[in-house]
Order: sequence, then C-alpha cells, then structure tokens
Amino acid sequence: MTSRREQILDIAADLFAHRGFHGVSVAELGAACGISGPALYKHFPSKDAVLAEMLVSISERLLAEGTSRAQAAPDETSAIEALVEWHIEFALEHRALIVVQDRDWSSLPEAARERVRSLQRAYVDVWADQLERVHRGLPRERARAMAHAAFGLLNSTPHSGLIPDAQMHDLLKEMAVGALLPPDRDPIGSSA
Repeated sequence: MTSRREQILDIAADLFAHRGFHGVSVAELGAACGISGPALYKHFPSKDAVLAEMLVSISERLLAEGTSRAQAAPDETSAIEALVEWHIEFALEHRALIVVQDRDWSSLPEAARERVRSLQRAYVDVWADQLERVHRGLPRERARAMAHAAFGLLNSTPHSGLIPDAQMHDLLKEMAVGALLPPDRDPIGSSA
C-alpha cells in the first residue's frame, strides 16, 4: 500500500468514526485528504472500497502480528501475555477503526465482510490455541468465548479511555491477563 493510500485510510477512519460511513461524502473525504472527490478515485474505485480495504487490512494485520507474537513466545503463558499486549497496542492506536468496525459493519461489501469474518475467526483461533494450552482440557468453544470476552474488554478503548493511554494500557493488561490466565501463575513481571 502506498503512503498516500494509508493516509487516505487513516483520514477516512477518523471521519467515519465521527460521522458514520454514510455521513461522509466522497467530496468531504477528498477535501479532508487535500484532494478533490473525483481525485479520490485514482486511489480507490469507490467509498465502499475505502471501507473494505480499511477493515480487511487491519484484520490482516491483527492476525499476522498476533500469530507472529504467539509463535515467538517461549511458552503459552507468555504467548497469552504477548497477544494481550499486541491487542492493547492496536486498541489504543486505532480507536477509530474499532468504532467503524462496530458501527459500519453492515455497510461493508459482502465479499469484504466475508474476508473480515474469515480473518477474525483465524485471529480468535490464535488466542484459543494458546488458551487451550494454558487451561488443559478447556473446550474449544469456551476458549473462543474467552477470546471474544477479552476483545470486548480491550476494544472498549473508544469509550473507556478516560485516563492517559499509559495508565489505560496497564489497566487493560492487568484486567485481561487476570481474566485469561489461571490465578496460580506468577504475576506479570515477577522474577520467580
């Protein structure tokens, strides 16, 4: 993706988050990007394509980075902590995308919606794999439900970011790790 396309996607995410996908015209999106509405079509074939690329690309990034961090972790507990850390980084940096995903999901073209669903299922399964390793005998559906519950907490940042990001990061990490890992583990950062 070119840096200009990335810039357009970032600006579009902010606009869509504040006014909704249908509340932003192509002319307004172009103006916010410093170009005319018709010039936007040099980068994307339609406003729908902007939304599709926005949500597909962030879903691809969540999955790729989550998979990488889980695989790089020395054990399953560290993998859960790494996944939580990654998702917190995402949630604090991309609040607008969380809002757009929640509110404008139904505006996403069907093919893109199916691609996002597929990527999201794979991302949930990265978490579920590690949760099953930490909690021996945990049924797969329960592991997936735990991952979804953690996402609900971590994706609350557009609404719960009432304290500075560094403090919010620590609060989210403490809460998510506390909910996902067994209570008898060593606390994060302890030198056992």
